[in-house]
Amino acid sequence: MKASALRPPEPQHAPGEEMIQTAMLSGLHAVEPAQQRDQGQGPFSRLVLRGATIIDGSGGPPWGPADIVVEKGRIASIVSVGSAGQPIRAERRPAAGDHEIDCHSKYVTPGFIDCHAHIGIFYHAAAGPMAPADYVYKLWLAHGVTTVREMGCFNGLAWTIDQKKKSEGHEIVAPRLLAYPYFPAVTDFVKVIHTPAEARTWLSQVKERGADGIKFFGAPPSIMQAALEECAKLGLRSGCHHSQQAVARMNTLRTAGWGLTSQEHYYGIPESLFEGQALQDYPSDYNYTDEYHRFSQAASGFQLAAPPGSSKWTEVLHRFRELDFTIVPTLAIYDANRDQMRARRAEWHDDYTWAGLQSYFEPSRGGHGSYWYRWSTTNEIQWKSQYKRWMEFLNDYKNLGGRVCAGSDSGFVYQVYGFGFIRELELLQEAGFSPLEVLTAATLKGAELVGMEDEIGTVEVGKCADLLVHDSNPLADFKLLYGCGAVRLDESTNSPARERALRYTICGGVVYDVDELLADVRAMVVASKKAAELAGHT
Repeated sequence: MKASALRPPEPQHAPGEEMIQTAMLSGLHAVEPAQQRDQGQGPFSRLVLRGATIIDGSGGPPWGPADIVVEKGRIASIVSVGSAGQPIRAERRPAAGDHEIDCHSKYVTPGFIDCHAHIGIFYHAAAGPMAPADYVYKLWLAHGVTTVREMGCFNGLAWTIDQKKKSEGHEIVAPRLLAYPYFPAVTDFVKVIHTPAEARTWLSQVKERGADGIKFFGAPPSIMQAALEECAKLGLRSGCHHSQQAVARMNTLRTAGWGLTSQEHYYGIPESLFEGQALQDYPSDYNYTDEYHRFSQAASGFQLAAPPGSSKWTEVLHRFRELDFTIVPTLAIYDANRDQMRARRAEWHDDYTWAGLQSYFEPSRGGHGSYWYRWSTTNEIQWKSQYKRWMEFLNDYKNLGGRVCAGSDSGFVYQVYGFGFIRELELLQEAGFSPLEVLTAATLKGAELVGMEDEIGTVEVGKCADLLVHDSNPLADFKLLYGCGAVRLDESTNSPARERALRYTICGGVVYDVDELLADVRAMVVASKKAAELAGHT
């Protein structure tokens, strides 16, 4: 008998379920799905927002006042009802609605699109009870996120499709969900695809099961190229986190040329800019599975690349632009690398961070993104330098007309759902984007990326009623979009007071009160801490 015949058969995985089925073999499990809707009003036959100042997401400046009429979840009309500083023209106003929101002195924007997100992940189960999907969804909605590109479907494709359908039917409190399952062709995750033919078959199967796109980490070049070509044929969009294990053979410039839709994070972009070397020179003791090694050395990429303004820099930017390529930088998810203490003690953790999630963030060998056991001042300085070059690249690409979108990747590295997305907006502004350009990245550009620009992303007649009602102009200060608000001065009492901008999140015509969403989350967090104490996790 041949030796190979003695080996146990490899486990069989349903297409799109590989990661969660493998995790379950290790005793981990999927996040608890949302099952019911306990928040939100509507959708209404006729909803009217009265007297709003509109920032429509197209890049145009605020204008108003206007009345916005929503019928059965779609914007039916937008009517100018006066001029700034002048009385409302009552004769112009549309007829009454079944439900109305007074938006005089308020601002209305499109709902935000988080282009790189996860509805929790089984990794968290190792640190205690996992936050349920209800916690994640309510935090997203409380921060204005009405559409999410779920990059990886780590709870399983079937799980994600079920939640997507329930969200579409307004059966649960959740934003719109887009399912991008993991492409299982990287050895350090799960690898069941070994040939181009297997890749094509797998892609056809997940497309049939309801996938909207694919999340890649890399693959052998022949498989990757075949997969991207097949995605184009099937109408599947794609995003790639170019793993350090794969990027030596395929930098971003190469995969973009094969049809990749978007770059996730930044891995592969510096390698596209290398001139004096082909590969990053890792220390002799480097081991990718040591999270400290992985993330400390990841700060070297842009420092080895061609400098800003060089011919190589310009050539790469122009090639990406020719390909209509999209970058989803997820700046927020590495923000703690520049100042770990700041991220660890962010003021929202006390009231809004689930106990098990907070435990997962702390230093731990084997925990993805929990690499703080050796993090030093030197590491933070290196990452600050990395960010400077990375941000210059993003700003130059945006100025060239390239598409840059907002994505959070929260659930790791001290970033909490919703809060991490708002931090992403702040960091895009730090990169050189004007507030209006940041808002466009978070709305219209995201809609273009997912191929839904005719449905979402701007405040226009005929589009889905994904709208945010703000008490103050969000362009003036993104900090006021955090669920915890920001400390400002109450001039009447000359004492500190918290201000917050977002009042209502409207998703598909359903109106969510942000105060109520945040109260639910705070109650969940209190319960999680009590449960953790009883279980001895703290």
